Amino acid sequence: MRKIFFIISIFFLKFSTFNPVVAAENDVYKKIDLFGEVLEKINKEYVDEINQSESMDAAIDGLLQSLDPYSAYMSPEIFNEMQTETSGEFGGLGIEVNMESGVVKVISPIDDTPASRAGIKAGDYIIKIDDIQVQGKSLSEAVDLMRGPVGSSIILTVRRIGQKKALTFEIVREIIQIKSVKADLLKNNVGYLRLTSFNENSGEQIRKQIKEFEKNENINSYILDLRNNPGGLLSQAIRISDFFLDNGEIVSTKSRKASENRKWFAKKGDLIGGKTLIVLINYGSASASEIVAGALQDHKRAIILGENSFGKGSVQSIIPLKNKGAIRLTVAKYYLPSGKSISEVGVSPDIEINEDTNEFRIKTDTDNQLSYALKLLNG
Repeated sequence: MRKIFFIISIFFLKFSTFNPVVAAENDVYKKIDLFGEVLEKINKEYVDEINQSESMDAAIDGLLQSLDPYSAYMSPEIFNEMQTETSGEFGGLGIEVNMESGVVKVISPIDDTPASRAGIKAGDYIIKIDDIQVQGKSLSEAVDLMRGPVGSSIILTVRRIGQKKALTFEIVREIIQIKSVKADLLKNNVGYLRLTSFNENSGEQIRKQIKEFEKNENINSYILDLRNNPGGLLSQAIRISDFFLDNGEIVSTKSRKASENRKWFAKKGDLIGGKTLIVLINYGSASASEIVAGALQDHKRAIILGENSFGKGSVQSIIPLKNKGAIRLTVAKYYLPSGKSISEVGVSPDIEINEDTNEFRIKTDTDNQLSYALKLLNG
């Protein structure tokens, strides 16, 4: 009798054991069925006729944006325009944006673009595009509203931290040509390098400009200006960091898959021969800019001056889809040589100097951050 009871008990346990994987899969299938039911109800009952294709696109985008502010769906049209952007020429206003709390937030305006000239600042919240409220729209929908024919105008209404009233800016759309590197020889032979983005040509442009500066035997120090630089290609951030280092880790990435975790190290050869280097950052310095500033700070290779940076410490991969669109998906987080992640924290400057004007303008006589850097270098 005991033997029979034991066998029955084993049989019962075997077939009644809860399998969390199977349960989770069943729950997902139930949710998919629920989504189909909701879409059907909307299609039949909603007050206005809907475009089901657009609704599906919005649902996909909503799923991705529920993950983090940087994951998003790109339609075939947007994906095609994005591929043009990384080559250094595209149409638009000249701002890098993301979504925060249902509102479009400016990461950074790009130098010498309509948005920059109009006075848009890093950290501005875009609440209206022309007369259309942004609240409740997806990032892709908001970006689509900002696109338009070259030469046409658009009115952006923004909320700015520290300002009680909303600000409005009328901006004329242009073809944006990014000149990612600007250079100048400042007072007392200080080499000034201004990097506005990390596109596929940035590293080579910086290298050539340093070689030109180094022909001047009197040059004694450098300023690398990464303010209002929203980032770009990780490969270029690694290369540019390497220009100023002789050895050591530059950055590491950690992914969900341990096999894809990576580290990048500097190769021997500091292009400026150990000369004093100051790096300027502000709230508009994000992503690749933070990799460079953080690596040089951790290795004590540069003095970081300015304001706390944006705090974007993740890596996005562009994954093409069958419809010729794509998704931008966060696939890893990056870490500085110290092991610190700057996600939502940013890089803190060694010397904090706040901008003293609402308009970001680079002039040695009115730019207090640049002026302070020159005083440090010139004594």
